[in-house]
Amino acid sequence: MGNQENEETILQQQQRRRVEVQAPPTKPFTESLKSSLKETFFPDDPFRQFKNNQPLSRKFLLGFQYFIPILEWAPRYTFDFFKADFVSGITIASLAVPQGISYAGLASLPPVIGLYSSFVPPLIYAMLGTSRDLAIGTVAVPSLLISSMLAKEVDPRTNTKLYVELVLTATFFAGVFQASLGLLRLGFIVDFLSHATIVGFMSGAATVVCLQQLKGILGLLHFTHDADLISVVRSVFSQFHLWRWESGVLGCCFLLFLFITRYFSRKRAVFFWINALAPLTSVIFGSLLVYFTHAENHGVEIIGYLKKGLNPQSISELESVFKSTYLLMAIKTGIITGIIALAEGIAVGRSFATYKSYHIDGNKEMIAIGMMNIAGSCTSCYLTTGPFSRTAVNFNAGCKTAVSNIVMATAVMITLLFLTPLFHYTPLVVLSAIIMAAMISIIDYEAAIHLWKVDKFDFIVCISAYLGVVFQSVEAGLMIAVGMSLLRILLFVARPKTYVMGSVSNSTTYRSIEQYPEANSVPGILILQVNAPIYFANASYLRERISRWIDEEEEKLKNSAKYELQYVILDMSGVGNIDTSGISMLEEVKKNADRRCIKLLLANPGGEVMKKLNKSKFVDKIGHEWMYLTVGEAVNACNFMLQSCKPNTKAVVESEAADNQV
Repeated sequence: MGNQENEETILQQQQRRRVEVQAPPTKPFTESLKSSLKETFFPDDPFRQFKNNQPLSRKFLLGFQYFIPILEWAPRYTFDFFKADFVSGITIASLAVPQGISYAGLASLPPVIGLYSSFVPPLIYAMLGTSRDLAIGTVAVPSLLISSMLAKEVDPRTNTKLYVELVLTATFFAGVFQASLGLLRLGFIVDFLSHATIVGFMSGAATVVCLQQLKGILGLLHFTHDADLISVVRSVFSQFHLWRWESGVLGCCFLLFLFITRYFSRKRAVFFWINALAPLTSVIFGSLLVYFTHAENHGVEIIGYLKKGLNPQSISELESVFKSTYLLMAIKTGIITGIIALAEGIAVGRSFATYKSYHIDGNKEMIAIGMMNIAGSCTSCYLTTGPFSRTAVNFNAGCKTAVSNIVMATAVMITLLFLTPLFHYTPLVVLSAIIMAAMISIIDYEAAIHLWKVDKFDFIVCISAYLGVVFQSVEAGLMIAVGMSLLRILLFVARPKTYVMGSVSNSTTYRSIEQYPEANSVPGILILQVNAPIYFANASYLRERISRWIDEEEEKLKNSAKYELQYVILDMSGVGNIDTSGISMLEEVKKNADRRCIKLLLANPGGEVMKKLNKSKFVDKIGHEWMYLTVGEAVNACNFMLQSCKPNTKAVVESEAADNQV
């Protein structure tokens, strides 16, 4: 007992010379809940502009500007901006027309719906969106996803009217879902689609889209609705005798032309317009070639009649599906495709905003994309977002604001009113070549190689998503990708990293021995760092892992006559929070250490952790004197006690404990 009293006396002397670890002031529960909800749903503090003492009229104006961003920047708009936006808008319109027709075919929709979708949604986004560069239009992957999900229920060839109604209804629910995420401040849900997940999923979908275009390239009339590799290859080679060489030659020539223009555009950024105009140029040349050679009579399929006029309203189509048995299928398709479109649009917008050093509001973007799809579904448009290829062209063309989308929509409107008959002779093989050329650039093998070099698990997630899409289906690939991402999150939470720390030479800091092999362990003291919040999901693992660290350290010192393990310091600087299961775990670790005659110390517990340790009385159990602001202070205190007390104190304490038992 004398040694214990001596130790306590030394500790009391040490206490006078150090700052105690303190818990933050206690807040009322309602205030804490309000703060937590604010950080979860309003991390950007959108209401800060209303906090100043301002007239009510000014607050109303700020409110309108917040929800309709065009009201905020339109008063500062200049003619110089318009000149840049006009050039950009015309440039992306030349891309929007052929892509709109092509992607409508990919979604098994009439070609004119692709043009409709490049008219109304861009106008809505220009008013509500916060990105200056995002160019709105249809995209390949959601188009393929719509076709693969809905074509299983309704054949788009034999029942076109019902199929179109289902697509428009799915678009409506996609918009409702997207806007709801923004209004309810739930945008963080989209973040569950990690970068590796998106790379693998998009590359797999692009591969499937390319394979699907073999139907148009080879001039096949009948083709599988399944999107997996095996079904597509079987469909292609089972119709070997139906391949049309005329269509194949034409498709290869236009593919070569598109690749050559892309090559020159990438060599010199100033020639970006060559790649931007290539799809429209292909459509014009292909149409002229078919018109003068009558190739439609020799196995080359053409678009045929395109209806003139602006978008007809489609509310009645939505109402008919609401009363049908297909409603749940439309909702499911809308939510899945809405997530993919939203993730792509926000990721593209953020990328270009970062490049230009301005900020976009993620929740406003969700509202804008959702509202434009809701409005689009009521005006015969299907799902749209901000595709990378079109946005890149918009960016390179020098756009300044979202007015470029208005210019593009105006150009598409003129096309719908006056120019649709000119697309009558457009060969489908050209549209297939345009899609295939666009999709090949999405297969990002360089990103996969980078993932392999940096993080092998991310690479596994990426490849799993890719293989799931290519060999199973687009939906299965998406589910696999999301499942793998969630599994990784669970592994991070349930199996947090713990490290043994040592003293770094020529400094007063303590770091992981794994990261700094030259760091020296402190004799008689085991320093452990926990790098995660301690919750019910990882409390059991951490208890066992800390016990194993102690066993390993004792085994290492067992043959040493000079040193014995007498202190374990837990560095809590990486523990942002703790729950009741975590506190129970610390109590068990302390009991285990006491049984081994080892003292447990805590270093640098955070405010939230300290508050809960105080309320649970754990601080009283371990003692204020065994809690320190830094690892360095804790080590100094332990070294001071080791030098002040007799050697082999642990053996003496064990002997006294044995005598007491007798």
